[in-house]
Amino acid sequence: MNAPAMSSVESQATMPALIPASRRLYWSVRRELWENRWLYLAPFAVAALFLVAFLISAIHPPRHMRVASTPLGQPYTIAALFMMGTTFMVAVFYCLDALYGERRDRSILFWKSLPVSDLTTVLAKASIPLVFLPLLTFAIIVVTQLIMMVLSSAVMLARGQNVSTLWTQLPFFQMSLGLLFHLVAIHSLWYAPIYCWLLLVSGWARRAPFLWAVLPPIAIEVVEKIAFNTSHFAAMLGNRFGGGESAGFTEGRMAMAPLAHLGLGSFFISPGLWIGLAVAAAFLAVAVRLRRYREPI
Repeated sequence: MNAPAMSSVESQATMPALIPASRRLYWSVRRELWENRWLYLAPFAVAALFLVAFLISAIHPPRHMRVASTPLGQPYTIAALFMMGTTFMVAVFYCLDALYGERRDRSILFWKSLPVSDLTTVLAKASIPLVFLPLLTFAIIVVTQLIMMVLSSAVMLARGQNVSTLWTQLPFFQMSLGLLFHLVAIHSLWYAPIYCWLLLVSGWARRAPFLWAVLPPIAIEVVEKIAFNTSHFAAMLGNRFGGGESAGFTEGRMAMAPLAHLGLGSFFISPGLWIGLAVAAAFLAVAVRLRRYREPI
């Protein structure tokens, strides 16, 4: 073999393999889950505690509670709301620590040495509250509600009661579809600017990211109130955290309403949704730039 051919073979042997961007993003997400196991352990623990409490309540119901006056789907609604609130808090604390934590423990120096761009890293971190946690919440709630139905059936059979009422009158399939829509529409799309703002603050703050996340909105509201005697910014934040009127949800029906009553069209054409997504994209762009130039703490 001549010299040019040998040099060509050697250069190909020493050239690093090109890793597709999708695979880098996949392994970046896997890295987030490996480093933050509490993201899924905490919801599972809360679901287990709720099931224990539900079983105790089913076996020994409170004396002052009249079963006939209690809506059939109320415990399942409470379970869904309880789990969604839990995973929302998990998402908030994760976003506040996602970029701040790696600068605090100086592990950012190691991660920056890998062939993974800042854009891929930030997108992987953003996918946790926007994609992973809503899907995990849906799976946990559906499994929890199924176990609740099985436990309720077992207790009713032990008491000699008719089980068919529970399985025929409780619209489990519609409940699951409504829950999935709510998690995707509200906890993923509608809350996107909230999570991306927290990621931005996490990449910027040198200490106390929680305070830096809440103080600017409070300051804006105070200035608006003093200067114009209005509360438009506070109303906007309240509408964002509350899920938005355009989502078509009412209290107590959030996870149980049939799809026909959820206002699919009105939600996806609402200006608030698309303005929020545009703001979330701007926050993510700033977070990427911050991670590129911020130094370890």
